[in-house]
Amino acid sequence: MMNNDGLIHAYILDGKGGGRDIDREEISSWSSEMGVLWLHFDYSAPDTHDWILKESGLDEVSSEALLSEETRPRTAVIDDAVLLALRGVNMNPGSSPEDMVSIRVWFNRDRIISTRKRRLLSVSDIVDSIKKQKGPKTSGEFIVELTDRMTSRMEGTIEEIEDRVAQLEEIIVEGGSHAIRRELSAIRRETIMLRRYLAPQREAILKLYSERLAWMDENDQMRLREVTDQVVRYIEDLDSARDRASVTQEELVNRLSEQMNSRMYVLSVIAAIFLPLGFLTGLLGINVGGIPGTDSDVAFLIFVAFLIVVTALQYWIFKKKKWF
Repeated sequence: MMNNDGLIHAYILDGKGGGRDIDREEISSWSSEMGVLWLHFDYSAPDTHDWILKESGLDEVSSEALLSEETRPRTAVIDDAVLLALRGVNMNPGSSPEDMVSIRVWFNRDRIISTRKRRLLSVSDIVDSIKKQKGPKTSGEFIVELTDRMTSRMEGTIEEIEDRVAQLEEIIVEGGSHAIRRELSAIRRETIMLRRYLAPQREAILKLYSERLAWMDENDQMRLREVTDQVVRYIEDLDSARDRASVTQEELVNRLSEQMNSRMYVLSVIAAIFLPLGFLTGLLGINVGGIPGTDSDVAFLIFVAFLIVVTALQYWIFKKKKWF
């Protein structure tokens, strides 16, 4: 629960998977001998700005990064600490998954300071695991747990995109519809937005893995490598979904063009058939003297028969030339 001062969570990890929830006053009395300190803030709160800039003891670059409104996934090593920015899918009610939420984390061996604006379910999962005595034991394990949970939550969103593309492909095979063009465009936009942040996130996690920090053990490194491989697979899945959506959209456009061409062809044939008939009827319908058959009772029948003969002749010519 967020306090009025912007502090959302404050824990001292006990190194056994659990932790003690502390308040704002106890933060100032913390020392590294007490355990790893984790502070989680809402960076949009004014008091958060004051504490990070004046009381956190962080350098200017780290402080500004934790309070930044917009940031892309990245990893930066500053002295003995690491500055990490990550993005996760937005699983909050009424939100679009591609509207990704961000978290900024500064951490070293003894302290973890994280900030966010919108709620991140992966952080809530870590809090629950701490309460159940199954949480991270070290700062390195905390970061691995956070990146792993954020990455795993993307799986459902990406699988949903792939399922939607597969359904649209089936619709195209069955005949296609103008209505799915908007859906295809929406899928392509979603994949582009997700990939926009996943690509740098892959690089950020890979850089964190390659740093080989002394206070991150071999198990943490292995898990980071697995998370990196998972992100790479998600990027490949997004690329595949985007390409399939593009091919499906092209196929839909081609089918709609064929349908339009077919209809225009039929109309052109009909127009070609009635063109000479219209000419003849128009010619004999002018109001001037000398029109043949004016005084004959059978002239109309003869003219109708003549038109039938002309139509049959046109049909034979079109068939011979294979126009239909």
